[in-house]
Amino acid sequence: MTTSQDPQQKQRSNGAIVGTCIAFVVGMTGMAYAAVPLYDMFCRVTGYNGTTQRVEQASDVILDEKVKVTFDANTSGGLPWEFRPVQRDIDVRIGETVQVMYRAKNLSSKPTTGQASFNVTPMQAGAYFNKVQCFCFTETTLQPGEEMEMPVVFFVDPDMVKAVETKDIKTLTLSYTFYPREPSKPVAQVKTGETENKL
Repeated sequence: MTTSQDPQQKQRSNGAIVGTCIAFVVGMTGMAYAAVPLYDMFCRVTGYNGTTQRVEQASDVILDEKVKVTFDANTSGGLPWEFRPVQRDIDVRIGETVQVMYRAKNLSSKPTTGQASFNVTPMQAGAYFNKVQCFCFTETTLQPGEEMEMPVVFFVDPDMVKAVETKDIKTLTLSYTFYPREPSKPVAQVKTGETENKL
């Protein structure tokens, strides 16, 4: 003998299913928006995918061992720039802080703004490539025909020679790609007259 389900109970059950589905969709949407910044943070902390590390101060340990660092420069479509390293490669002592320069020129007849993404290969060495200063930390705006030299200050962490996966690496490549972007708008300032009226 079958018993019919109470209509109120059936309605509550359907409501719970609909609520669960809505919560799932909202949760998945939130995770999609959070995925990019979380992945970026993960790469910066771990050096995954060749992402370099940003540090505030130079290394206090310098080894006699050297590594060759080569430099690569690219621009994406839509950014009319000529972009290249001033020198193609250098040999540096591991732990030594060095500065190298990149050069960019705006080939268009109007101001353009770009920002560079970067990585290091072999990818497992990214966690040991430390940048103290880099043009890639901020956006760059070039006026028509303007040419600019942009510094990168870095060192290779001495711990790289201790790790099994990186101890035999003798050459690193630091690669940048400039992408076009809209320039950031300056923060609005209070007019002097308005400030004086309020005093």
